[in-house]
Amino acid sequence: MLPRTTELVVFDEKYGGNIEWISCDFGERYEKLANLISGGDSPDFFYGGNMDAFPNGAVEEMFVPVDDYIDFDSELWEDVKDVNDSLLWNGKHYCTIVQSTGDKVACVYNRKTVAEAGLDDPAELYENGEWDWNAFENMLDSFVDVKNQHYGIDGWWFEFALMNTTGIAPVSIEDGKLVSNIGDPAMERVQNWLHSLNQKGSIAIGVGDYGWTAHPEYIGEGKLLFYPVGLYEFYNEKEKWIEKYGEDVFFVPMPKDPEADEYYVPVGMESYLMVKGGKNLEGVAKFLDCKRFAILDEDTKEIADQQFLDDYGWTDEMLEMKDEMQKLADENAFFDLSTGVSKDCGDLLDSNLRNSARGTPWNETYDSIYSTVQIYIDEVNEKSGTE
Repeated sequence: MLPRTTELVVFDEKYGGNIEWISCDFGERYEKLANLISGGDSPDFFYGGNMDAFPNGAVEEMFVPVDDYIDFDSELWEDVKDVNDSLLWNGKHYCTIVQSTGDKVACVYNRKTVAEAGLDDPAELYENGEWDWNAFENMLDSFVDVKNQHYGIDGWWFEFALMNTTGIAPVSIEDGKLVSNIGDPAMERVQNWLHSLNQKGSIAIGVGDYGWTAHPEYIGEGKLLFYPVGLYEFYNEKEKWIEKYGEDVFFVPMPKDPEADEYYVPVGMESYLMVKGGKNLEGVAKFLDCKRFAILDEDTKEIADQQFLDDYGWTDEMLEMKDEMQKLADENAFFDLSTGVSKDCGDLLDSNLRNSARGTPWNETYDSIYSTVQIYIDEVNEKSGTE
């Protein structure tokens, strides 16, 4: 049974509505969905925030446009109209974004470690408008000393998180069709930078005796400078996140690309798609209206913030930084549709776009994947008639 969130309470009280959740194994959800559609027992809607449902699901006619049910010009939706319009497919809205999310990846560090190394606190640098790639790299240059177990960046999120700061997604929609951006100069620039960080030993994985296992606990032990990861790591009891990251842990947005036109950060989405053959799409629209109401409602935010303070042991400063990350996401939202092209395309880019940070020159990676990525994209565009 779903928890009684604010939107569910409003949905019940205003419309007498409720949500029935169809459970299945995560890896089998598309097979399950296809079987339900073909059997004439379609669910009404499907979660799109995992970024792998759109646009391929629309092309395969698993989902239908929402334009007859949701008014993006209305007061409830006007704040997210532009971001929804950015994903128009064949002139229609399929992926309904109720909110861009700014907590996808934060740059986690330990203030005690930073202070003992004689470095400026990234939170202060951010406040002063000085938190960018240059400040990030200067801190790494000063801190990293592999022989003395002082390591730079760890984790499985940092490559794409730093790529995202350029504001250029590997795959995006432009003029209603999918395009590859791996040949964009900004992609080349960030990949060359990641390679240079690797060559200097600033990337911890595989350096010295670090091994090939992530060590988030090194943040708390003073051995590691940065561990970019989603804020979900802090969405639990204080004892758990302190045990992993230490008493003095804090976080900031990923550093700004000094050559980007805006401050871009990794952005996620809370989004939903209406399923072909769904019996109550008007009910879905009303539920999504309730979600928008809950997002805009100040009382709901106050309750959520209090939960962070009471249940998760956050400080007011942590809440303020989380709000800053959300603000950046709202102001400059963009989405990578790599996995929405196909699983093969997503897997290819996910593995190969990390190569620069592992020591492979970007031109070698680019030459090996460019044509294949374009083939995947062309296939989807051709199927939809957008080629």
